[in-house]
Amino acid sequence: MSTDAELAADLAARAGDLLLEIRARELGETPLDRAAAKELGRRGDKAANVLLLDGLAAARPGDAVLSEESADDPFRLDNPRVWIIDPLDGSREYGLVGRTDWAVHVALWERGLGITAAAVAQPARREVYVSGAVHAVATDRARPRILVSDSRPPQFVDALARRVGADVAPMGSAGAKAMAVLRGEADAYVHAGGQWEWDSAAPVGVALAAGLHCSRIDGTPLRYNEPHPYLPDLLICRRDLAVPLLAGIAEETGGPTDTPRVAMAREYIDSLVTHDTSKVRLARHCHRYENGQRTGDSGDEIRAMLENGAQYRPISAVRDLEFREWGTDVVARFLLDMSFGRDTLTVAITEHFAIPSAEIDSITAIIEPQR
Repeated sequence: MSTDAELAADLAARAGDLLLEIRARELGETPLDRAAAKELGRRGDKAANVLLLDGLAAARPGDAVLSEESADDPFRLDNPRVWIIDPLDGSREYGLVGRTDWAVHVALWERGLGITAAAVAQPARREVYVSGAVHAVATDRARPRILVSDSRPPQFVDALARRVGADVAPMGSAGAKAMAVLRGEADAYVHAGGQWEWDSAAPVGVALAAGLHCSRIDGTPLRYNEPHPYLPDLLICRRDLAVPLLAGIAEETGGPTDTPRVAMAREYIDSLVTHDTSKVRLARHCHRYENGQRTGDSGDEIRAMLENGAQYRPISAVRDLEFREWGTDVVARFLLDMSFGRDTLTVAITEHFAIPSAEIDSITAIIEPQR
């Protein structure tokens, strides 16, 4: 019987091979348009998810699984062993010609121990990194190199870089960025744009075993298999950089980070402007009401409207955003700007999010003209 780390590595490698096959069939030398690239990522995600779930069910039938591509099963909270998987981290980059910054994540969480086995595959590089089998490469560059999301870099990162004398570079995929730090191609990976447990569990498992520092950006530990599998932020870096980076982040952010429920609501509100719903977690039965009218009957319908709905296209900015949290509910109040040629219409919005577990169950919006 293979060890947990060996199983993680084998499954990550096999999922990576499958993703390469799908990509080779559908992605040639000519770039796909945005819709086709997104669809390729979705197909790859689903196919790799089936492979990983089948492999885990066969090899570890008693274990629970938390996957990006599967509905969250609350019974995982009672299981002492939970596999946390991301079948395709960096689905956007996967659909782009020439990009190698996408990955497969497979990690095992055990009660009382945390992440005990992890593997990150970077199929386009033909590499698999396994906890306990790799070590971080030392670097001596004069100016540290900080990696950030190429789509949602932290707002404070430029000020942080000036404070610590570092350079900033964008890259896709949390796993790709973490492994670049491990290889010594960068010195730190800083994220504050919202993530889920499956985005970081395997990269953190490999990075910690390799001797790197891993924490929230306020220095608190990263916790997995939580009722809300949302982790808003992350720092992976060389150990000697942890203190100056954490101190610099504290100075630049000047306050506490979001709670998991507030972070989930923030992701939804961000998507009103970006139309990127990849981090928006909606329950299948999620519904939305707007000024008393039902405007969404399922999570998929709401997500499709956010991505492609004509009513959302004029939205240009969200301003003066404030949150209040009561129990399992979050209320957001903000101003929303919509551009129509040279004219801008501003409305005041109150959105009530019901978030009883790991997904948004319902959204109730009140929209009023700005006085």
